Amino acid sequence: MNSILNLKRFYVITLVLVLGVISGSCETDELEDPSIENVNNELALTVSEENLELEERFMGNELGFTWSTGTNRGTGAAIMYTLEIDLAGSDFSDPLITLVEGEKNRYLASIDHGTLNHRLLNSGLDAGTVYDLEARLTAEVADPAVEDQVSKKAFSVATYKPVSSKLFIVGDASPNGWDISNATKLTAANQRGVFIYEGKLTEGNFKFAVSQDDCFCQDFYTKDADDDNKIVYNEGGSGEDIQWTVTEEGNYRLRVDLLNKTIDINPIEDSPFDRLWIVGDATKSGWDINNPAAFERSEEDPFVFTYEGNFNPGSFKILAGETGDFCGEWYRPLENGQAPVDGSVEQRAGCEPDYNWTVTEETAGRYRVSLNTGNNTIKFTPMGLYIVGDGSPSDWNINTPMPLTYDNGDFVFNGELGAINPTGEFKFSKSVGDWCNGEWIVSAENGQAVTNPEHITAIGCVGPDNKWKLQEGDAGTYEIRINLDTDNMTITKL
Repeated sequence: MNSILNLKRFYVITLVLVLGVISGSCETDELEDPSIENVNNELALTVSEENLELEERFMGNELGFTWSTGTNRGTGAAIMYTLEIDLAGSDFSDPLITLVEGEKNRYLASIDHGTLNHRLLNSGLDAGTVYDLEARLTAEVADPAVEDQVSKKAFSVATYKPVSSKLFIVGDASPNGWDISNATKLTAANQRGVFIYEGKLTEGNFKFAVSQDDCFCQDFYTKDADDDNKIVYNEGGSGEDIQWTVTEEGNYRLRVDLLNKTIDINPIEDSPFDRLWIVGDATKSGWDINNPAAFERSEEDPFVFTYEGNFNPGSFKILAGETGDFCGEWYRPLENGQAPVDGSVEQRAGCEPDYNWTVTEETAGRYRVSLNTGNNTIKFTPMGLYIVGDGSPSDWNINTPMPLTYDNGDFVFNGELGAINPTGEFKFSKSVGDWCNGEWIVSAENGQAVTNPEHITAIGCVGPDNKWKLQEGDAGTYEIRINLDTDNMTITKL
């Protein structure tokens, strides 16, 4: 958090300096490109942290760069900027990273710690090593009579080895014993580095392997000698092989956090049902009792089931257990025609009384529905969709982004793209106020053309952090329609 606050202060201070340089070097403050009348400004590059130790748990933090305008020697020609990163002392013939390439009106750039680490390792650098790097900013003036200007800034980065994307439980307390090749895989949570196991454990011991390679020389996570709730990373099977011990057979829930190196072990009771379904003409299921849309069971609480979807005028109820029977097990409101609001539910089998929730024109929209089968309560959370990015009207303000309008199942943006930055970027958030807490609708490829509606869903800061990018001439008025139920998107320039 301190790193984020420091980066924000860095941007504010350096932006003031840049604006000061701009205002001092221009004859008028109405010029769109402050480099047009720039005569003698010296190109200067600044980095937010000169000695950076990357940590995977803070992968969303950013390393920032800002720079002054440089000079066009009064020619009135535009200045294009290229920002590259390479090993210190290199000639930049094949830079490790190119952050900015030939862009006008650009005076800052940033890269998040996770992306920086990934790109350094992909370039052949080693994890767990400190490297002396250098950032090189090149200012190229459109008038060939003006020489290029270069500013360099040295800094160091300590890389890290990313945690495993898979985790397996092995041991005589686990379902498949000490057979690593058949070890039980844990479920990856929606939080980076977190894995969940729910199921039976017998008397005995267990630990965690990162693969099903049949070798005890692979990487393991074992118990901390001083704390049962802490884990230790044993690379290549090194270190003390201290295991967790199960003294009482039963059903357990294990939550393993590889980034914070913690483990929670809790006995669990079972929910009365392992599947829930939504049924009704207010939802995409309609009244199809055989193929309704399913709820997702929480990885954190086995009693909680969640469904997210569009709700149009109509009725619905919640089926439990098996599909195909209108007189089967149901969760219903306490009275018929109940609005989609938080409250208690009744669980009973049979066709009567056939109470349903009712959605009206006024209450239609997209909701996240959470039903707790442990205490028979339900929660309805209205969901929105927001456009974010310097190519959008919101800029990069996640606290007050521009909401899209809900229209009969579609979220609709109708407005200007490129007004803030004609070559800016944008993506869509399903939440407000936190970059890493929620889902994003992002382009299928980073830097994707604004006319290409191909998209994917990304979770929090886990990424990928893809964005649509406006090119020269793309700025204008657009209608963007997104239906999260059908996963359909259209982008139309008006």
